[in-house]
Amino acid sequence: MAAPAAMDVQTAVITGAARGVGAEIARALHGAGFRVLLTDVDEPGCQALAAELDPALDMARAETLDVGKPEDFQRVLDKAVAEIGAVQVLVNNAALTKAQPVLDITPQEFNAIMAVNAGGTFAGSQIFARHFKDMGYGRIVNMASLAGQNGGTATGAHYAASKGAIMTLTKVFARDLAPFGITCNCISPGPMDSPMVHDIVGADRMEGFLKNIPVGDLGDPKFVAQLVALLASPAASFVTGACWDVNGGLFMR
Repeated sequence: MAAPAAMDVQTAVITGAARGVGAEIARALHGAGFRVLLTDVDEPGCQALAAELDPALDMARAETLDVGKPEDFQRVLDKAVAEIGAVQVLVNNAALTKAQPVLDITPQEFNAIMAVNAGGTFAGSQIFARHFKDMGYGRIVNMASLAGQNGGTATGAHYAASKGAIMTLTKVFARDLAPFGITCNCISPGPMDSPMVHDIVGADRMEGFLKNIPVGDLGDPKFVAQLVALLASPAASFVTGACWDVNGGLFMR
């Protein structure tokens, strides 16, 4: 199947959409003409954002989804197909993080972060890719992190390892799904002006933290969201398996 015609309304599912970068991604996709299905463990947060974007709740809807539970991905997909007809885009954004010294992380803590971040990306991509393959079209956009490239300087080893795994999974899915009209890319943000970064760094350390960033500032989540919308578009058919860096010069390659 060819890419959807310009007049067709495409549906995008975003995980972790209740706040922060995920909420900005939802706003950007909605602004680009996508119907957005906002998912999170915080369903009230998604419902509030959906009502803000579209009071009629047609072009913006909310669902509970715990990315650590593959059955949640299947339930959300099945419901969307039944009510809307199809889903064309999956944005794997939800993640857990915790700043811990590497020698203090227990195996249980390491495995829990890996299961949610890397495991959730794998499960969501696999489940939605089966649907995309049946249609002959799909877009997967994964949120990686600078921590997965440089080992993490303000996050724990479990978070950094999970984001490195997401970058590898992006390449695997991109290679295997390309023959079916499906692209898979990831974005690797550095420190963003987001609740998660402010929680990790803290107000008392922020001035010193910014001095270590070559451009001297935090990144804008709105720009990352616009990049997601670009990669989710039918026009992005020749871009797959790529990692897009947005890090203020902290990591250059």
